[in-house]
Amino acid sequence: MSQYVFILAIIAIVSISSIVKMVVRHRLGIPQSTGRKGRGGRRGPGLIEPQDAGQTARLLDEVKLLKDRIQTLERIAVDKENSLSREIESLRDR
Repeated sequence: MSQYVFILAIIAIVSISSIVKMVVRHRLGIPQSTGRKGRGGRRGPGLIEPQDAGQTARLLDEVKLLKDRIQTLERIAVDKENSLSREIESLRDR
């Protein structure tokens, strides 16, 4: 069971880090990477269009929500380990 929690945690961390990376790149005005060399550059932080500011705020809210979910999953994983240890100890005491 703990291996599934570990895999889920890795997937969540990778997802959140990619969202954070996307938000930071957007705030700095760095275009999305297309995989081709030589097609990059910076527009600068002052050149973000107003409609992009709304999307940035939405993405920041989504990142906060995902962080809260990860904290909940971590708490559940830790609580399960502790309760499992207590159950094993109670069985040993019989």
